[in-house]
Amino acid sequence: MTPFVILSCMMAAMGGVIFGYDIGVSGGVTSMEPFLKKFFPEVYRRMTEDTKISNYCKFDSQRLTSFTSSLYIAGLIASLFASSVTKAFGRKPSILIGGAAFLSGAALGGAAVNIFMLIFGRVLLGVGVGFANQSVPLYLSEMAPSQFRGAITNGFQFCVGIGVLSANLINYGTQKIKAGWGWRISLAMAAVPAFILTVGSLFLPDTPNSLIQRTNNHPKAKLLLQRIRGTEDVEAELEDIINASSISKTMKNPFNQILQRKYRPQLVMSIAIPFFQQVTGINVIAFYAPVLFRTIGLGESASLMSAVLTGLIGLITTFISMLIVDRVGRRVLFKFGGIQMFVCQVIIGGIMAAQLGDHGGVSKGCAFLLLVLISIYVAGFGLSWGPLGWLVPSEIFPLEIRSAGQSINVAVNFLFTFIVAQTFLSMLCHFKYGTFFFFGGWVAVMTMFVHLFLPETKGVPIEQMENVWKSHWFWKRFAVEEGEGEVEK
Repeated sequence: MTPFVILSCMMAAMGGVIFGYDIGVSGGVTSMEPFLKKFFPEVYRRMTEDTKISNYCKFDSQRLTSFTSSLYIAGLIASLFASSVTKAFGRKPSILIGGAAFLSGAALGGAAVNIFMLIFGRVLLGVGVGFANQSVPLYLSEMAPSQFRGAITNGFQFCVGIGVLSANLINYGTQKIKAGWGWRISLAMAAVPAFILTVGSLFLPDTPNSLIQRTNNHPKAKLLLQRIRGTEDVEAELEDIINASSISKTMKNPFNQILQRKYRPQLVMSIAIPFFQQVTGINVIAFYAPVLFRTIGLGESASLMSAVLTGLIGLITTFISMLIVDRVGRRVLFKFGGIQMFVCQVIIGGIMAAQLGDHGGVSKGCAFLLLVLISIYVAGFGLSWGPLGWLVPSEIFPLEIRSAGQSINVAVNFLFTFIVAQTFLSMLCHFKYGTFFFFGGWVAVMTMFVHLFLPETKGVPIEQMENVWKSHWFWKRFAVEEGEGEVEK
């Protein structure tokens, strides 16, 4: 591990801070009364005056959800464009475009005077997030030495956690501003990590993989690789990268390539993993934690504070996951976290069914118990699906389909984040406590899926990853081509 790698990766992972800040800030701002009063008067009226409306339905407004989810639909479209930029010009320009789009979005959001400015700002933020989420995990997994790849790539999710936590803390502070313009600070502060990322990306080196893929300048790539690894002896790794690159050069359209039978396992994972990551129900907790805690009956300050608490727990467990993922492996963490999340969701649903009716709150003790359960659930996610949902897809693609695969992964992630964000408040209104059973059921499904279909990838060099599929009981029928023998375990 050289200081050079650590610095480059810390810089690039700022992309994660931006994404996290954005998830955290939207939930907090939408539970602030001055903000609701200005942009969403109908929700504000329902929350404060309407006594007839069900607890579960107070926040059910399509305009309010479109504020949160406009970012994801823009991110979805941007991440598909980002793939060709990342491939043609390198990982670095994508990171730069991401930072710049983000800066302008933050400025618009902080200065918004009407709903159009507000939503246009969110769309620009979405473009920024789309570019950053496509290029940053790739950049990190290519810079990292294979024995530390898990820890470094999990750094992206760790930074998402830092972003969520800082957003929650800032919301908690700005909500106390009596004049009622605190939400402007919350939205505009997104410019800080965006500025660091934009300026920092000017100094980032490109990855050797991307350099060889674009310029074929082997001596330059070798020097870069020696700097990154801090050793003269990089022949073997360079050879791997050059081979992978020459295979990828024969491919014209990576999106057509990835549909081939031999890439079926990677294609399935690039869709299944981000889909499952969203239906764990985590973003519901992250976006709407303050709203959710207000539904249970906590006040404005208390609900923002409890969101800070869950943000902190997510951050700590992601850090633990970073430390142990290259030791215990990916599968163990997936299964352990899955069981923990499943149990919590079933109990949360049960308590809400028994205690929280359509009107009135729950007792203090009960609200506290729900907060503890939500925290344990967040801890389960921080250990498993949080970081690994980004790590596993970034390491399983061969170079020739890598940027296409990562784009599909990010696009599916945004698509389902969008669907979940757009439907959750209505779902809470119609399903009520059943919402938690719904997500709990999905967690059970995905834990079984990992157990049966996801091979262990710890410590496998990226360029040799295909052997993992060739020796897997199910995937070998796709991965092994005619006339090839099976790979010995």
